[in-house]
Amino acid sequence: MLDSSEVPRCEIFSDATNVRESLHFHPSQLPTPGTPLDDEKPKRRISQSDETPTKKPRLMVAESSRGNDEIDVVVKRRGCRRTVFRTLDLASNGYPAKPHRMLLPSRNILQSFVSSHTSDVFKCHSRTVDSYVTPPYACAYSNEAKRGGVPLLAVATEQGSIHILDATKRKEWDCEPARVTLEPHDNGIFDVKWNADDTLLATASGDKSTRISSVETQQLLSILDGHTSTVKCVAWDPAHRDLLTTGGRDGMLCLYDLRVNNLSDQDEIPARSAVITITAAHGQDKVSGGRQKIRPLPRGITNILYPDDRPHGLVSSGSFDGILHYWDLRLPSNKSSKRSPKKPSHNPLFSSIMDPTICHGARSRGITSMSQGTGPSAGLLFALGADSRLYIYSYPTLTPLRTETHPNLQTNSFYVRLATSPCGRWLASGSTSLAGSLFLFDISNAGRIAPSYGKRADEPISPTVRFRGQSGEIGAVDWAKDMVASCADDGTVRIWRPDLEVYQNCISNSEEQKWDWFWSA
Repeated sequence: MLDSSEVPRCEIFSDATNVRESLHFHPSQLPTPGTPLDDEKPKRRISQSDETPTKKPRLMVAESSRGNDEIDVVVKRRGCRRTVFRTLDLASNGYPAKPHRMLLPSRNILQSFVSSHTSDVFKCHSRTVDSYVTPPYACAYSNEAKRGGVPLLAVATEQGSIHILDATKRKEWDCEPARVTLEPHDNGIFDVKWNADDTLLATASGDKSTRISSVETQQLLSILDGHTSTVKCVAWDPAHRDLLTTGGRDGMLCLYDLRVNNLSDQDEIPARSAVITITAAHGQDKVSGGRQKIRPLPRGITNILYPDDRPHGLVSSGSFDGILHYWDLRLPSNKSSKRSPKKPSHNPLFSSIMDPTICHGARSRGITSMSQGTGPSAGLLFALGADSRLYIYSYPTLTPLRTETHPNLQTNSFYVRLATSPCGRWLASGSTSLAGSLFLFDISNAGRIAPSYGKRADEPISPTVRFRGQSGEIGAVDWAKDMVASCADDGTVRIWRPDLEVYQNCISNSEEQKWDWFWSA
């Protein structure tokens, strides 16, 4: 922005975007309150019949401290009336009701995350004698850990076991705290979630079932049936402690109510059926079998989440494209005498208006994981595409806004997950590269950056920080307060914490500290 003593600065403030622009005028070109515009009485200009009356901006002259020859003029546009309906409309479209400020980038904080070789590494022990460790598929911190309590981390493995780890920071010479191990499945567990009060764990498995286990008694309480293929994701309803929904590779969404007594005894463990089932939630693949009738295959469900501000609502993503669906689970099913496999049993309340993945390739790519923004990133949904890109959607409209990427980010696998920090400023993502890379994004200003703020649509929100401390693919990630966990194919779970003093020591003495710590690449 140019600023000289001969050309005063004029700032335009717009109520819509709070964008500051620079205009240059000479003092002789601007009227002042102390001098009349004309010797005669000012006359009101009468507009023609074909003209549209326009509102003129107000001019205000500010005193300048740089000299008598300089004049600072502030041009303010008239603000629109903030009625109740306009305020609700702006809030629903992601616009803040009050002027917002840009948050300072936190790249220096993300770079200070470090991980110890001894006190921040946990191994997922195998249940069989032919191997020592087993790959972890999913992980989830307890709700209390996200609020700053005891950081309990549930890790789901390929063999169907759950390890509940205590990730409290400890000294290097301290022993690992005692862990709790559950074995609810005999097949791989692809998702694990804590309920609202951290007393139950829900696990989605490749054995076509979801199971509920008690953390206190370590007993299996019930089995949730209804899927015909692998169950890929599970989510608890935050507003109702007895409701949870699952999504599977069979394209079905199943809603379960633990209060409903639709039990059936199966191996002395009660089995429950779904109270609401949505078939072909994301459509079905087109097949051409000629004369032979071939039943179309449904497109799998990859991730689901309950929005924090809307009860009874559910957002789902699929393996075929980047279109998200919002479901109102209170709506009744479509009435028909015969259930047709070609049509879904429910219709989404609304969906994304376009598929953002087709803008960067010849065909659509699916979404591997989703995460909801909070705090400074509230009103946004972050989705990780199978084309190694991070897509940002507005909520609740589910409109694609922009995309992010990194040269070393690879997410061409549906095992890679995404997680938002409890403060809402950071985002963690795994990667399918064999180098074992963890990526942290700064999303503090993700909802505030637009081309009018000086950034192009393809310009990154903030430089991404990359961490390398494990071998193989990093799939599952999750945040607690002031820490993030990453799970790799080498059978290890690594905890990363911000520690500026240790990070500076690692930078200054890298050859010596590399035997004790990992830090940002």
